[in-house]
Amino acid sequence: MSSPPSGPASAESGGGFDARAFLATLTEDPGVYRMFDAEGRPLYVGKAKNLKRRVSSYFQKSGHSPRIALMLQQVASVETTATRSEAEALLLENTLIKKLAPRYNILFRDDKSYPYIVLAAGDFPRLAFHRGPFDGRSRYFGPFPNAHAVRESIHLLQKTFLLRTCEDTVFANRSRPCLLHQIHRCKAPCVGLVSPEGYAADARLAELFLRGRHAEVIDGLTAAMQKSSDELRFEQAAALRDQVRALQAVLHRQYVSSARDEDADVLAAVVAGGEVCIVLAMVRGGLHLGDRAFFPQAEAAQADPADVLEAFVSQHYIEHPPPGRIVANAALGEETLAAFAAVKGGVSAGPPRNEPERAWMAMAEKNALLAIDARRQARARSGRRLEALRDALDLAEPPARIECFDISHTMGEGTVASCVVCVDGAMRKSDYRRYNIAGIEPGDDYAAMRQALTRRYEKVAAGEGAEPDLILIDGGKGQHRVAREVLAELGLEHLLSIGVAKGEERKPGCETLFVAGRDEAIEWPPDHPGFHLVQEIRDEAHRFAIGGHRARRAKARGHSRLEDVAGIGPAKRKRLLAQFGGLQGVLAATVEDLSRVEGIGRALAEKIHKELH
Repeated sequence: MSSPPSGPASAESGGGFDARAFLATLTEDPGVYRMFDAEGRPLYVGKAKNLKRRVSSYFQKSGHSPRIALMLQQVASVETTATRSEAEALLLENTLIKKLAPRYNILFRDDKSYPYIVLAAGDFPRLAFHRGPFDGRSRYFGPFPNAHAVRESIHLLQKTFLLRTCEDTVFANRSRPCLLHQIHRCKAPCVGLVSPEGYAADARLAELFLRGRHAEVIDGLTAAMQKSSDELRFEQAAALRDQVRALQAVLHRQYVSSARDEDADVLAAVVAGGEVCIVLAMVRGGLHLGDRAFFPQAEAAQADPADVLEAFVSQHYIEHPPPGRIVANAALGEETLAAFAAVKGGVSAGPPRNEPERAWMAMAEKNALLAIDARRQARARSGRRLEALRDALDLAEPPARIECFDISHTMGEGTVASCVVCVDGAMRKSDYRRYNIAGIEPGDDYAAMRQALTRRYEKVAAGEGAEPDLILIDGGKGQHRVAREVLAELGLEHLLSIGVAKGEERKPGCETLFVAGRDEAIEWPPDHPGFHLVQEIRDEAHRFAIGGHRARRAKARGHSRLEDVAGIGPAKRKRLLAQFGGLQGVLAATVEDLSRVEGIGRALAEKIHKELH
């Protein structure tokens, strides 16, 4: 991909960087350069169409922004790597920025991939929410700015085209239509109420609609409706009419739309009040699907909006496929556009060029300002709550990292423990953890809490994780006592912990707090800011634990014991369940009863009976 990196240009004795000597050694090939301080810490990573010209511009020109001027004062060495093309330089730059996290690069974190709608492969494609890697057989549509936009679209498509959304395991084991069929949200292909050809036709219409060919779909449905009416099939004509109305309704609800079925990303970089934000608004098929705000990881308030925008484009579109048009409110550099086109190709980028694009940009810029204001208010609110918590607990400093644990189960089934993390007053979801609890007496919350805390803090005791400043335990005096025992066993008894017991009748605002080192339980007033923070973190731990418990329970209940019997495939499993009215009927059946089912011989019947009993 590239030539070996050139040797670093080191500082002269005395600490100054000998730029003249280093520049004389540079090549004019495209490549990537890396700047380091005297201690070897990365300061900046950049790409260049011409390494010699680009790096020279730092040391031979004046008028740099305050951010760049401050950086250049710290440069002690520079390393370069020549590449064969600008496209390779763009890819290498993105990789190094993520690996080194240089202090003066404008970095954007995007831990989660964007959500998509997927039409899975098969005779009866499943319509579903998707986030993660693609497989080669299914069809994916998006990306969407958030999960709400995906679920709203799925709801519309399900209501209009009646496609199935159930998991394959559920689909393979149905013996009668589910509730979705009864409320006219699915044609029940699981029990043969629609032919593969008829279902495929509906799936094709849904695919056309997702690809933005709305007029084609509506015209086709309208023609089919008229044909059904002419042939006196009025019930079918009415169903088609309802489909057309549903599709037209969602199109008319769009606040901003284009007359053309085009795809575009609208990028607005806004700097205000010492904050910098980029809003990405997604337009697919001419419809504005919503937007998403991004904030750089490093301080970039003094950066030019064009620099912020270029950093975002370089990082974002390496991993996310771009649409055919990118609308930006700041000019992108020629090198960035050339390298971007070389990697992706066929992308038009520039300022708004017509009225719909100007309307989209105005919305994006307004939402960027709102996002900056909301972030500023959230920080101020978090700071006040942390200070109030520090005062109430008589701490030297506000607790920067708070971890909270909760246990969730149903009568001892599917026990899951959650650990949520709050850093500087904001929830950090990337640090959340769930623990599937096993090997305890069902319903023993004390044992479950002990197992979760041990698994979490034995790593901290070994020096492998960050120590929290405060630990919250959702539970009363008993659970908190278990927590203190675990921390003492691990040599972490210096960590502060609080047990949060639900109040009388479990009424919010009446919780009792058990603080480590204090003999008496305390009750803070309901309007105490620090108490509000504790409640919010506790509620988040509760939500996260319930979600994990429900998923674990659903997985266990959705698994049919017949699936574990070798020789029983989906077809035979469906016949058995239909014949005996469900798994309980199969369990009650004798070997003779089982052998009377089509496709089940005596030997297989004996094997089924043995496996299930």
